[in-house]
Amino acid sequence: MKTLLKPARVVLLSILVTGIYSCKKETETSEKSPELMTNNVLLKEWTGPYGGVPAFDKMNVEDIKEAIETGMELSLEDIDAIANNTEAPTFENTIEEMERSSAELNRVFSYYGILSSNRSSPEFRTIQAELAPKLSEYRSKISQNEKLFQRIKTVYDNSQKNPLAADQQRVVDLTYKRFEMNGANLDAAKKTRYAEINKELSSLYTKFSNNVLHDEENYVTFLNKDQLSGLSDGYIKSAAKIATDKGQDGKYAVTNTRSSMDPFLTYSDERELRKQVWTNYYSRGDNGDDYDNNQIIADILKLRRERVELLGYKNYAEWRLQDRMAKTPENAMNLMEAVWPAAIGRVAEEVADMQAVADKEGANIIIEPWDYRYYAEKVRKAKYDLDSDEVKQYLQLDKLREAMFYVAGRLFNYDFKPVPEGSVPVFHEDVKVWDVTDKDSGEHIGLWYLDPYARQGKRSGAWATTYRSHTTFDGKKTVLASNNSNFVKPAPGEALLISWDDATTFFHEFGHALHFFSSNVKYPTLNGGVRDYTEFQSQLLERWLSTDEVINNYLVHNKTGEPMPKELVDKIKNAATFNQGFGTTEYLASALMDMKFHLADPTNIDVDKFERETLAELKMPKELPMRHRTPHFGHVFSGEGYATAYYGYMWADVLTSDAAEAFREAPDGFYDKGMADKLVKYLFAPRNAMDPAEAYRKFRGRDAKIEALMRDRGFPVTEN
Repeated sequence: MKTLLKPARVVLLSILVTGIYSCKKETETSEKSPELMTNNVLLKEWTGPYGGVPAFDKMNVEDIKEAIETGMELSLEDIDAIANNTEAPTFENTIEEMERSSAELNRVFSYYGILSSNRSSPEFRTIQAELAPKLSEYRSKISQNEKLFQRIKTVYDNSQKNPLAADQQRVVDLTYKRFEMNGANLDAAKKTRYAEINKELSSLYTKFSNNVLHDEENYVTFLNKDQLSGLSDGYIKSAAKIATDKGQDGKYAVTNTRSSMDPFLTYSDERELRKQVWTNYYSRGDNGDDYDNNQIIADILKLRRERVELLGYKNYAEWRLQDRMAKTPENAMNLMEAVWPAAIGRVAEEVADMQAVADKEGANIIIEPWDYRYYAEKVRKAKYDLDSDEVKQYLQLDKLREAMFYVAGRLFNYDFKPVPEGSVPVFHEDVKVWDVTDKDSGEHIGLWYLDPYARQGKRSGAWATTYRSHTTFDGKKTVLASNNSNFVKPAPGEALLISWDDATTFFHEFGHALHFFSSNVKYPTLNGGVRDYTEFQSQLLERWLSTDEVINNYLVHNKTGEPMPKELVDKIKNAATFNQGFGTTEYLASALMDMKFHLADPTNIDVDKFERETLAELKMPKELPMRHRTPHFGHVFSGEGYATAYYGYMWADVLTSDAAEAFREAPDGFYDKGMADKLVKYLFAPRNAMDPAEAYRKFRGRDAKIEALMRDRGFPVTEN
């Protein structure tokens, strides 16, 4: 029962994705203007244990505006000092000083990210909307600083004649390319328009995100006692608590988030209610009201095209993919189009199986999108005698967390111990923290924060982030990493049981955290990543969920404590490629739509019509939707991190499938010491210090092959 391509992964704030100096050091570079130094706690250097930690317990919304504005001013002082240095430009006095810059602002961004993603409120959203254009202006003042860019260019040009040390050269190349791609070579008039476009886009991204969050918070389906047929006891108890919290005591709430919607559509016997819940979820941002995102998307597409045309590119995709593994839109499209026919072909088979079940039951229906999960579950039981709810009884969140720690210990030699309660500030009582150390030396690696539950003001999905990244520049910095999920909090005294898909996502996001912890780079810039590569490491970690060591020791029944029986394990493995048509197609449809939107002429584009017509051209099966319909496709329209890059999950999964085969072929399988050492050395520790294609070849001895991906999904394979 393999899970495909979990999106909602590591979707960072747009200001951090597109910002130029979002994860630099916390070392001061010069004397700061005294009038800018305030008592604002969000600006202060982190103190306390573990090399200093954010003061999340002292974080207030009312402090954020001043902190951001002051942080920007202090950052620009750093940048001006570098740009106006009268000495000849060198790596040390230009690039290294940039690596040191903006310490205060980067500390504030950690708090800003929490307030935006984990604890958003109407008050914060007002401030966020006000700050968005100011942050855009701030970024433009850096990317368009002519003196600064000329110093960077001089260092870059000199390094082409006299190459630097490998890691220094990588930093120079990445820095120069980033400035070049953001308009540093434009003339004055074009620079002005470029900055104006970025400012307009920043406000549109914020509005898009807040519109989706509004629809998630305000479209709730309340059920009565006679509408609970098919739902599990755990789900019913959680739904009752949520309804009570929302002032509807005695009712049961289905919230407009994936974690609530997905199990309801899988198990509820109430077809009309399934339709209502499905409609609410897939209509987010598309309700024809003040929170509708269609015109915002049209405006974003036009501005993105105009901006890259200033740089001489034909379209946004061409500009964006030049520094990704795919390199060109054509390469990305070729991969997706190679898989698409097999995916929709499998959907037709799945729908036929479901229709047969519905007909046998005398349901007198034609399978619709709100029926897919429900009847797929019936087919799963009929074909494989596999009941997802039975599997759930062995998937306790706490035990899965222990399993992840076990895997981290075997592969990375890490040990996780809970920190004493109260010793590390947290932003919500549900957040727990662990100290991560090396099992042999006891060396402190970092802290791992876990925020598992859904709540008002928390964006949907699952993601990982860092509050501080590892570097050895100006002294070693340990990692502060966080995993965030949206599990429905169980009723008091109840175990939190999750689906196999959600368990896979939990492992996936932990893979991102391990990627952060295992970093072995000197310069902060090298902690970044190439978008169609950085999902690979986390997708690969998903594979350890189904290893015998994890299944036999951590997947135990929540009531009896008995391990998952072998016959159930066999059923899960036999059903590994079940429903891959659905999983592959819903994802690929979103990825293809992302690319096609950015290749199309945005002049007078009708977003809703374009979506419908493009899906029709693709022969999208009518029985299922895109995983992310365009009006709520936050990966692509709440910022630029995944714009024309959503294909990257599949690009990364080609690497994942190929690497997994390497582990299967190893003498000791997924826990083979030699393979684990190569995994850490070449795929995790370098971060962006090495070209991703080169890193993978060092690990595998060759490039990855798409045939492994097709085998994983049970699709037809044509061997080359």
